[in-house]
Amino acid sequence: MSNRPLSEQAFLVLTALADEVKHGYAIVQAVEALSEGRVQLPVATLYGVLDRLVGDGLVERDRDETHQGRLRRYYRLTDGGVHALANEAYRLEANLRAARSVLRARGLRPARAGGSG
Repeated sequence: MSNRPLSEQAFLVLTALADEVKHGYAIVQAVEALSEGRVQLPVATLYGVLDRLVGDGLVERDRDETHQGRLRRYYRLTDGGVHALANEAYRLEANLRAARSVLRARGLRPARAGGSG
């Protein structure tokens, strides 16, 4: 397992898998919903992210199923993936607090995602 920060895509994939085992297309849909449409993962990108997460020991294949003649590969978080997600959430939260503090000191208020003020 690596200690490097996660990419936004990897963070969202881990988050998508935090509640249950999912197949690729369900992960793509969950990432889009979690990011409120900001992040849309093409399938090729998703499987590249999953390959890296599997290689880092954060995700593992759960099972393969055939659905309507197509293979569905399901993935789940490992214990290491749960810890990496928690650590990354803490790191991002600490960075967010620091940025908000600096912006408030300058009399600015950060805009919400997708909006102003």
